[in-house]
Parts: sequence; structure tokens; C-alpha cells
Amino acid sequence: MCIVLLTTSHPKYALIALDNRDEYILRPTSRPHWWTTQAETHPSASPSAKPVNIDVLSSRDLQRAEHGTWLGITKGGNFAVLTNYRETDTHNAAHPVHGKRSRGGMVTAWLGADPQESVESFVGRLVKGGDVKGVGGFSLICGKLRKAKGTKKLQPLAILSNRHEHMDHVPWICGERGSVYGLSNATYVAPGDEDEDTLWPKIRQGSEMLARAVADASEAGASEDELVETLFKILDNDNFPSNHTMDLEEGIPLLKHSIFIPAFGGKEHQKEMKEAREKGKINLSDKDATAAELLLAGRPDDSANGFQTGLYGTQRQTVILVDWEGNVSYKERSLWDANGNAIPRGQGDMTFNFQIEGWDSEEGTPAEKL
Repeated sequence: MCIVLLTTSHPKYALIALDNRDEYILRPTSRPHWWTTQAETHPSASPSAKPVNIDVLSSRDLQRAEHGTWLGITKGGNFAVLTNYRETDTHNAAHPVHGKRSRGGMVTAWLGADPQESVESFVGRLVKGGDVKGVGGFSLICGKLRKAKGTKKLQPLAILSNRHEHMDHVPWICGERGSVYGLSNATYVAPGDEDEDTLWPKIRQGSEMLARAVADASEAGASEDELVETLFKILDNDNFPSNHTMDLEEGIPLLKHSIFIPAFGGKEHQKEMKEAREKGKINLSDKDATAAELLLAGRPDDSANGFQTGLYGTQRQTVILVDWEGNVSYKERSLWDANGNAIPRGQGDMTFNFQIEGWDSEEGTPAEKL
């Protein structure tokens, strides 16, 4: 199951974010790219307001019609990353495992929000208005990557969940320096909370590894490339059993113990993977052909639990660095091609560098000022 780790501890970077997307390896997914969407019109906007186009950087899920994503960032600094909530009661109608609406649509909803809308307004609309109904359980970290005016702090990010009934229940993170945060497929637990004993082992281990890696890199004056490789090693930390042919039902309870999930599954899933590989390897350098292959591979999510074809494991890894000038380094590592062939580490990497527009602006109100 997915993991997100974030820290504000490195002196050079306002934010460092790490993410493993754990998914069915064959789930059709695009490579990361810039795409454009028309901003949602905020209810308070003037009727004469002209539509605004927003440039978004993300990979996209091609399995569902919404073509949502699990992680993305806009040129204006809207940032979001999502994890599913692991439902233990699969018969709870109020919290379906697989909703009618895509969880990935929650990410693109924030990425495509009116640039003038604050994080608090967006989160409040979803909590109060019931816009998260009909979506499978999720936690969404979202916010505007902005330097808080007159400080060397980042404006806080919210963690929205469709478990929240009121804005008072929404945690805010990353507004203080020197902190490490972790989120997986359970309720978010803040560092130092009395519920910290409920932390999944992978969150505890990942947070400790990230804190140590940042401290060591800062002390040694490590280059950005050296730091990024160290961060990818954290995402590669594997505590999963060596038996990769166990059934999914047997393996799911073990996912909370390992940051990296090697591809695993029972006989039927192994067979599906073999059949996919027999189609050949995808040329990752031909992005247009890759996208076409992925689109052809899709099918409607018409089963109760959605796409469940082939082996399950860590499909994509992402490292994001944001420095104090608002410069973003975004690197995504693909570990598998569309037909389930393993990609050697580094050969599936794509890196994007850009500067956030409005990094020093006061657009949006930091949560601590409310």
C-alpha cells in the first residue's frame, strides 16, 4: 500500500516529498507530463470572469474515465498527493472500497481549482458540501507551495479525508521547520500524538530513515543528485516476505511493514502477468506510442473492487524537492512498463525542473492565521 513521506528539515529545501505508488502493476498509467486543464470557477467569482487555464505536472491513471492521478503539482504551486484508506469492513456502504467516483479525481479537483481559492476554502467546500461522497476511502494532502511571508517557513498543507465530518478534524502539516511526516493507508497520526503507537511500521521506519538521511546529507554537504539517490533508496526499503507467490489476501496485511512492495500474487495473477509480458516490451522513449498502448490496455472498472489484474506492488516512485527560491525538482521512477516488464533502476526515470509562479505571494491564508 502506498506511502508518502515529507520533511521540512533540510536547510536548503522548503519541502522534500517522497512517494511510492503501490498498485496493480498492469494498471494502465501514463508517464509524467505537463497537461492543461481549465480552472474550476469559484462560486464567488464574477460572472464576467474569463476562464483560466492551469498547467499541471503529473502522471495520469488511464483506467478510469476521470484520468485522475495520485500526485501532481501545478506551475502555480498547487500540490496534492493521495493515498487510499484501507477498509477493514468491505460491507460498509458509507465507506465503499471502490466508489462510483475516482479517488484520483480528488487530486485533480485541487490541481484544477481556481488559483484564487485558498486551501481552507477548498477543503471546507469538500467537507461541508459532501463532495467526497461516493468516493472510496482516501486521505489527500493538499496545499499551495508558498513561502510564508516574512519567514523561512512553508505555508501549511491540509490532510483531507472522507472520514472528516468537520474542518476542525482536518490536520495541517509542514508549516513548521524541522519536521518529518508520514502517511499511508490508515488514519494520519501526527508526530508525538498519543496515538503514535498505532503508526504502521513502514511509516515509523520511513520517517526515521528520512530524518537521518536529511541530517547526514546536510552535514556532508551532499549534492542534489546524491540526496535524490539516497531518497530513492529509502523508497526501495523492502521488508516484505521472500515468497512473492502468495495470494493477495494473504499479502495485504503484510503491506504495512514494508516501504517497498515487490510484485506479488497467486497463480491466477501470475498467469495474467505472464500473458501481458508475452506482448513484448514497451519502448519508454516513444512517449506517444506508450500512451497509445496504455489506452488500449484499459477496461471499465466494473467489478466491485476495481482493477485487479496481474501482480500487485510498487509501480512508481517519486521524489520532489522545493528550494527556498521556489525551484522544483520532480523526478518519477517507473519500475514497470505497460506489459509488466521490469525496468532497471534509473532507466524509467523522468525529471522536470521549473519555478513556482507566485512563490513569494500571500495568495491563500496560512492555517495558523485563521
